Amino acid sequence: MKIGRILSGRTLRGFMESEKSGGLTLIVCTIISILLANSGIGEGYRGFWETQAGSHTIADWINDGLMAIFFLLVGLELIQEIYEGELSNVKRAMLPISGALGGMLIPAAIYMSLNFGTDTHAGFGIPMATDIAFALGVLSLLGNRVPISLKVFLTALAVIDDLGAIIVIALFYTTSLAWVYLLAAIGIFVLLLLLNKKFNVTNLIPYLIGGVIMWYCMLHSGVHATIAGVLLAITIPFKKGDPKCLSNKMQSALHYPVAFAILPIFALANTAMLIEGNWDQSIGEPFALGIILGLIVGKPIGITLFSFISVKTGLCALPRGVKWKALLGAGMLGGIGFTMSIFITLLAFKGNMHYINESKLMILLASLASGIIGYAWLNYVLKKEETKERVKE
Repeated sequence: MKIGRILSGRTLRGFMESEKSGGLTLIVCTIISILLANSGIGEGYRGFWETQAGSHTIADWINDGLMAIFFLLVGLELIQEIYEGELSNVKRAMLPISGALGGMLIPAAIYMSLNFGTDTHAGFGIPMATDIAFALGVLSLLGNRVPISLKVFLTALAVIDDLGAIIVIALFYTTSLAWVYLLAAIGIFVLLLLLNKKFNVTNLIPYLIGGVIMWYCMLHSGVHATIAGVLLAITIPFKKGDPKCLSNKMQSALHYPVAFAILPIFALANTAMLIEGNWDQSIGEPFALGIILGLIVGKPIGITLFSFISVKTGLCALPRGVKWKALLGAGMLGGIGFTMSIFITLLAFKGNMHYINESKLMILLASLASGIIGYAWLNYVLKKEETKERVKE
């Protein structure tokens, strides 16, 4: 969840504070879930999430159902960024676009170089993601020393990062297609677009009804059901400069439920894993190394390198008040991959609990390391810049 401008009366500072709280909530839920899963009631706790509820387990309903609402929010934020935010100006947008592209391609390349031709090659999408709640949470710990333009860069980059993850999920983690359901979902999407663009319908009810039916069709189509959330967001009426338009009102209404309910529930359900005594032996396995190196090394290198190339070729410029050392620090925080990384893990290694559980653990370890390294580096760099400014004065 990210934005680089005023959103429905909330300033960026207020948004950062809510993201910090959301990130802390995720951390607490993750710790609680891991402790419970490995306690005396661990078997019952883990079994609860695998309880069958109709045609799906509780965990499946969360991952396929509740997370569709998260993707709806991501889509709404993406639309606003394209029309009003950092992505509305091509020159300004090229820096976060370049950084995000490098932050996806380099980690994926590192992973594939270690896993090509193995049964874990499908996990290449895992280290491509950035968890903005955690990243902004760490950034906010540095206080007012962080330039606003650096916060904006990181938030805009994460918007594109999420878009990239959505494309990767749609293209590479789609099983065999059920064309009848897929065409039905596309038909509903087109119908909702017509309600918006041609008939100017601004009542939320038709969009919600259509969105639920589209989600059901997508669930049975072979394309992951959460994509319906993004498609629904595209159809919601948006009016530039109008904070009361339906899209902005939905975005504002969804922000807190997603940050403090849906994502924490996702964390509880998907970190309920048994940590075995020999877990450290998995670190040497290709898939584990791919995740760790992709997030800790690939993310900062990819983000910084592609940003540098774009600036040097004249496609864009560094934001005012941001230096390369600080941008590298933002790249390090980009290695915090939690929500989307775990989500892609479930798709990549579907049914293989060994790979799923070990991958989740590697994501947590790599994210923790990226957060600590990024914080320490930015703290050093920003403190040094602050000292220089004082000397000048």
